[in-house]
Amino acid sequence: MSVALHWFLPTAGDGRTVLDRFHNSTDGGAPAHRPPDIDYLAQIAHAAEKLGFTGVLTPTGTWCEDAWLTTAALIRETRRLKFLVAFRPGVLSPTLAAQMAATYQRISGGRLLLNVVTGGDTVEQRRFGDWQDHDQRYARTDEFLALVRAIWDGKPVDHEGSFYRTEGATLLAPPDPLPTVYFGGSSEAALPVAAKRADVYLTWGEPPAAVAEKIGRVRELAAAQGRELRFGIRLHTITRDSAKDAWAEAQRLLDALDPAAVAKSQQALAASQSVGQQRMVALHNGNRDGLEVAPNLWAGIGLVRGGAGTALVGSHREVADRIEEYHALGVSEFILSGYPHLEEAYWFGEGVRPELAARGLLGQEWD
Repeated sequence: MSVALHWFLPTAGDGRTVLDRFHNSTDGGAPAHRPPDIDYLAQIAHAAEKLGFTGVLTPTGTWCEDAWLTTAALIRETRRLKFLVAFRPGVLSPTLAAQMAATYQRISGGRLLLNVVTGGDTVEQRRFGDWQDHDQRYARTDEFLALVRAIWDGKPVDHEGSFYRTEGATLLAPPDPLPTVYFGGSSEAALPVAAKRADVYLTWGEPPAAVAEKIGRVRELAAAQGRELRFGIRLHTITRDSAKDAWAEAQRLLDALDPAAVAKSQQALAASQSVGQQRMVALHNGNRDGLEVAPNLWAGIGLVRGGAGTALVGSHREVADRIEEYHALGVSEFILSGYPHLEEAYWFGEGVRPELAARGLLGQEWD
């Protein structure tokens, strides 16, 4: 299976330093050097399309712009680029979500991908009015996705479950094609839901051995359901013409981190209920030393950023080596980003992508 490459839309803002305006932030963090206005996001979308990325992930949360509205505004700015829209199933009805996806597919020409974010952070969930506990949120996601897929079948759906009740739920027309469903979660409550409901299971960028163990468990659970999943990984990148230059850039980002901001972020992140977040924190435990946790895998981003906290750092060839290593484990989708997102898209697209193409790892969609 070939590699699919995706980029990221920084709808919380962008800049030349690691921004901490993410899940753990209660005060909004420092102002972004580049506000996430639609013109700047369009620049990134244009660059991603030109550079051969399949799609762009747009995050969800109170710390960023709404993913559905932002990406809908970018549909007419692009021709082929797909939009991986992150959304929280607990804050809208399954029928409405099914309808939104169907409408999006029609107006975009089939360019919607869905990233289901169950939500591991209680503080963030309660901002949305969601007071279910961690495991109940995953149980609700299971029922939500089952109901959405039933509605997409095109027949009226009567349903009465633990979380939802519908009578005659239906759509003007089902989405065509059906959106690919991406799903992440590292807890015992999350993995069975991924195995039953997802098309692509996503993990944050852990060392290869940890990734292999996790996707192996999900693969076994899916096989027990008679299903096969694809696997994806979420990483930042710092890639340059030489490894020396790449690591110098990583050091610049590290030097720019205020120790007080690191301490504040780590205190908040350590309190997260998210098992995936706990695994990210465990890679560095708030320390600035020993941040290369596997060859070319740097955990410095996670000192202040919630969620994906690791970056592939090195020459274009070295970064391609690491992608090939993850691909050998079964990872076929790579959702990438970097600071600033516009410039780093070009570093990767012009530097690493040709390396991957030369190794026969890219499909024909963009060639």
